[in-house]
Amino acid sequence: MEFNQRLRQLREEKGIERQDLAKYLNMSYSAIAKYESGVRFPDKETLQKIADFFEVSIDYLLGRTDIRRPFIPENYKEKYKITKRDMLQYEDFVKHVNAFFMDDKVADEDKEKLFKDISELFWKAKEMNKEKYGRKKKKEKTD
Repeated sequence: MEFNQRLRQLREEKGIERQDLAKYLNMSYSAIAKYESGVRFPDKETLQKIADFFEVSIDYLLGRTDIRRPFIPENYKEKYKITKRDMLQYEDFVKHVNAFFMDDKVADEDKEKLFKDISELFWKAKEMNKEKYGRKKKKEKTD
């Protein structure tokens, strides 16, 4: 899905009209209409405002990922560089996790908490793997 389609989908999900979004973003109705029709593309600052408004990542808006708002623990981001491979693995992981959330009887806030907890486990496992791999590499160098 491309930016213009994602923007329209998010706006419709939120149940707001183009003029309301335009007012929030401090721009014209026609600018929003042009974004949604694919005639225009927003600048970086506007793209960030749109992402913030809909509480999604810019990567999601651009169609680079289907994860609306990835959860990556701060301590992991401080310790390791998040690679493209990490994000591809995380995206695959999230697709599998979403199967657990198919039951509409689970409240959204509970789904969000579970998703955060499960994501934290994913990143903890990656951290343990990187530490194990790092120790193994150091041992090979000293041998």
